[in-house]
Amino acid sequence: MDLTAIQTALTKEGIDGWLFYDFHNRDAIAARILNMDTKRFASRRWFYYIPAKGEPQKLVHSIEPWRCDHLPGKKNIYLPWQQQQQSLKDILCNAKKVAMQYSPNNAIPYVSIVDGGTIDLVRSFGVEVVTSANLVSVFESHLSMDDYKSHCRAGESMQYIKDSAFEEIARRIKSGNNPTEYEIYEYMIGLYKEQNMVCEDGPIVAVNEHAADPHFEPQQSDTRKIQEGDLVLIDLWAKKNEPGSIYYDITWMGYVGTSIPEKIDAIFQIARSGREAAVALVRERFAKKQEVCGMEVDDACRKVITDAGYGQYFIHRTGHNIGEEVHGNGCHIDNLETKDERVIIPGTCFSIEPGIYMPEQKIGFRTEIDVFVTDECKVEIFGKQQEQIIPIMNL
Repeated sequence: MDLTAIQTALTKEGIDGWLFYDFHNRDAIAARILNMDTKRFASRRWFYYIPAKGEPQKLVHSIEPWRCDHLPGKKNIYLPWQQQQQSLKDILCNAKKVAMQYSPNNAIPYVSIVDGGTIDLVRSFGVEVVTSANLVSVFESHLSMDDYKSHCRAGESMQYIKDSAFEEIARRIKSGNNPTEYEIYEYMIGLYKEQNMVCEDGPIVAVNEHAADPHFEPQQSDTRKIQEGDLVLIDLWAKKNEPGSIYYDITWMGYVGTSIPEKIDAIFQIARSGREAAVALVRERFAKKQEVCGMEVDDACRKVITDAGYGQYFIHRTGHNIGEEVHGNGCHIDNLETKDERVIIPGTCFSIEPGIYMPEQKIGFRTEIDVFVTDECKVEIFGKQQEQIIPIMNL
């Protein structure tokens, strides 16, 4: 934890302090920022308050007085609940506005972690509770250049796995042994292990109507044999099996044929144009040293697809923050599912992944890239970006 950096950020935001609270290791954000030991048994509530100026204060239970010993500041120990509440009130006595892992109207659920009762308790002291969302972006999602190199190393492997998967589809079909979605999924999992990649789930290998389901999961009980004339979507995300590694997340499309039907190409190009519009806005704003928030980038992408007549088929946000988790806690590219007004800060990575899903026509499209903004405001995209659907039978 960088106390000076946090206090500087609090002063910049005009907030009197940041109040961390947890019970039974529910707040993973607090755990990471404060480097809490979540492997130890946690059965009692604790608080850690960082004021914009002055010494932090800890409030821990007498059964677990060691809970915050690794953190700087004064230790306060409580036993009965009355003492806990009075101690917390005393700790916050000079504060008028504190940040917590809270989001008004649950606008950003990633940071909406503290329970309503605890929010009520703090407010009962005459203290205003505001969202920590901007602070979380700074202290949870900022990546170093070493982190970016980890992302790029993952990208090299994922681009290879993606290319190999499409080539394997072509090889098996040409040999008369048409694979199923699940068989290609298993083939890719084998390559993950070979490339020292890990992920919690995925990848997605989806054909035709399955590609129209954004979160389709290949399973033996629900799989399609891949045949000529099929549209194939492959979405893959993983990171190197190393401490502190960063995810890489892409989606590519292929068509089982030697040429791409005009309609299929036209719809994909609309999604690609939306992707490019989003990237163009990010590049423009950072080049001019102007702020850009996640919802603005989502709007730029969505406008292209809506203007082309496919807005109703773009049923998810444009992108998400990426870090040690594939869906990180930083700014998301979203003005659909949530209203993410957070500013995209230098040193963060996020996906741009517009999709057009038409289950009634048994087709779905998505194109996905990862964008990284350096601390110097340079916009980087590692790896190949899909410009045309792959004619799989030409591989």
